[in-house]
Amino acid sequence: MTTVAFTPGTEARFALARHVADAVLFEGYVLYPYRASAAKNRLRWQFGVLVPPSWSAAAEEHDFQLTECLMEPRTGAQLAVEVRFLRAQRRTVEELREDGTFAPTGELRLADRVLVPWDEGVEERVTLTVPVADLRGDGTALPFTRPAAEEAEEVTDPDGRVLGRLVRRREEISGTLRISAAELDGPYRVERLTVTVENTSAWTAEPDTDRHAALPYSLVATHTLLRLDGGSFLSMTDPPEWAKGAVAACRNLHTWPVLAGEPGRDDLMLSSPIILEDHPAIAPESPGALYDATEIDEILALRTAALTDEEKREARGTDARAAAVIELADTMPPEVLERLHGAVRSLQSVTGPPTPAGDILEPETPWWDPGGDTGVDPGSDHVLVDGREVRAGSRVVLRPRLRRTDAQDLFLDGRTALVEAVLHDVDGGVHVAVTVEDDPGADIRREQGRFLYFQPDEVEPLEDE
Repeated sequence: MTTVAFTPGTEARFALARHVADAVLFEGYVLYPYRASAAKNRLRWQFGVLVPPSWSAAAEEHDFQLTECLMEPRTGAQLAVEVRFLRAQRRTVEELREDGTFAPTGELRLADRVLVPWDEGVEERVTLTVPVADLRGDGTALPFTRPAAEEAEEVTDPDGRVLGRLVRRREEISGTLRISAAELDGPYRVERLTVTVENTSAWTAEPDTDRHAALPYSLVATHTLLRLDGGSFLSMTDPPEWAKGAVAACRNLHTWPVLAGEPGRDDLMLSSPIILEDHPAIAPESPGALYDATEIDEILALRTAALTDEEKREARGTDARAAAVIELADTMPPEVLERLHGAVRSLQSVTGPPTPAGDILEPETPWWDPGGDTGVDPGSDHVLVDGREVRAGSRVVLRPRLRRTDAQDLFLDGRTALVEAVLHDVDGGVHVAVTVEDDPGADIRREQGRFLYFQPDEVEPLEDE
């Protein structure tokens, strides 16, 4: 039996962890521009791929994952385990011939989609609940199998006329989940939990077999969720001092466990092929899955909305999830897109009252008080360049130097600019803040204080100043 029903409490906790686990499951599933023809979408499945043993011996990929972590279970505690992975479902496209038979084709063009061959990802789960006491010693092993299957779906035009069909084929895959626990010596009641996920599929790779042929027999994006109904897990990245030696002795191969769920609770663990921090979370601004992990949602949304109609047709025909991305980008309200522009979560007030823990100290004065430091004034300070005063309002020619600039600054060589301020840093250095003349965004830069900065020897005062 490879699927068990969790208790409502465990299911609720796992549902919380799956928000992040879904990002692991579908990381890189289909990348911008979300078309099968894009070069980046021709080499699929990059993370957590457990290949068949016959292929693992010939390739630099693995047929197992090993997780070891520390836990402090209470008496009578049960451990719930959920292994999740994708199964590569190979989809081919066939067109209807005049004689009524179907023949493979490279594409089938519809009014709103262009259907092409593609490997779809089907989510699979292997679940288990076991008393922690039963895991000591040899532990338990749970073999699982997913049988082969084939399905055909007719493709019709708006009038219901059959144009072709999609044939989806899944190969048989097998695996084993092994779990054991061992009590550690010492004054603390702590145990090392070991979880191994293996691909045991019997498929045999031929000498010239490539990765594409092995994928239908692989466990893709494999990761494991763990939950104790009584007790806690220890952080593997920031363990208590007394547990650091035991944490260092744990082995984690092709995966890494972190505490999951909301901060402050430690009953959940996510072992992921992508290294995460404890209590990872999806940014609340993210409007939906874009399959590039937790990054660049704004750029992806804008670039996707700018695809041509033909590119969007191919994306819609590539995969149902790609079609959902196109729909998301095309219907995203302006206020949602605006939220993607950025958010700052790492700043804390240094002038408000201290927290109950007392870890924020309130300074008596700001770090720099313009009224209390009359020796520095960016708006009126000046610096001598070639014997001439350069200050706010001066016009200069930019001469960036190679030893301390970047490629973007080099494009400004010879351009004229307006000095906005002359600033002094705490190390005694002087920086000239400028806006480039003829820059259509100069007013916005000036309003936001987002200037370009150069050293005094990187500017030349204009002769007419």
